[in-house]
Amino acid sequence: MGEKDERQADYLARRLAKNEKSLRRWARTERVGAVRLYDRDIPEIPLAIELFRSPSATDATAEGPLGGKDAALSLALYERPYEKDLAEELAWLSRMAEAAAATLGVELESVFVRTRRKMRGDAQYERRGSGKAERIVREGGLSFLVNLSDYLDTGLFLDHRPLRARVRAEAAGRRVLNLFCYTGSFSVHAAAGGAELVSSVDLSNTYLAWAERNLALNGLGGPSRPLIRAEARSFLAEAKSRSTRWDLIIADPPTFSNSKASPTDFDVNRAWPDLIRACLAVLAPGGTLYFSSNSRRLIFDPRLVEGRVQDVSEESIPPDFRDRKIHRAWRIEASS
Repeated sequence: MGEKDERQADYLARRLAKNEKSLRRWARTERVGAVRLYDRDIPEIPLAIELFRSPSATDATAEGPLGGKDAALSLALYERPYEKDLAEELAWLSRMAEAAAATLGVELESVFVRTRRKMRGDAQYERRGSGKAERIVREGGLSFLVNLSDYLDTGLFLDHRPLRARVRAEAAGRRVLNLFCYTGSFSVHAAAGGAELVSSVDLSNTYLAWAERNLALNGLGGPSRPLIRAEARSFLAEAKSRSTRWDLIIADPPTFSNSKASPTDFDVNRAWPDLIRACLAVLAPGGTLYFSSNSRRLIFDPRLVEGRVQDVSEESIPPDFRDRKIHRAWRIEASS
């Protein structure tokens, strides 16, 4: 390794140690089992680093650093604005992984790195480590399955932690619809909050099965927690025709999707007004819609939708995210 790489490894180690120390008390007090410890803090080290702790390590009375031999790390490389030789990139990532593991006391075999490269026109990903690396992490007393080895994302979007807690606090006795449900983390929180009904909708059988496992992990499955494979817009149109209503709706769509199961490509920057209107059409009087997006190009105009609109973006982003624009979120209340 060159002098520059060693210098960057030292910079990364110092920043990780500083961030871990500043977040330690908060993570334990809030019973947070997965923490983003680094997010492109240093421009020349374009990584996102997340620490996943064992369930026992979320004990608020525990002491010492958040890491340790039972923890795992996920290192995700942001796309660079320039091309870099693949072999050099992999060697650099390996050195950053070593520095992160040593700093946080994590076994090197429990550090999983995702790299991006062009292959046949598509973005492909490699990973560090062998075999399926599934872990259980805790959040607010609930359990979630994360996969650190097989997918670009781990299965738990950490930036939505506060919004999940808000949904849980508002769910009691309500009929909840979780669109684009992914692995069902919002559904788990809604069910734990005492929702009467939680309907989870997604196009992916893989993610629906994952959501089912998350619900089961918390003893929250059953007939009142249906998992529905459907395209969101078609599902909403059919629900409207049947006069089906929900009291609380969560819509956190992907920025873009071109699934073969969808009638048209989905681009949230163009589709968001129609999507929100479709959600409001199945929202019960006095109900609440939470709409969120991580698209930085989306121009939200509240005049294009009915209901009372409140921008809750800032309060929906947790302390462990430096990027306060990681997503935006709005609370829309239906007219009574």
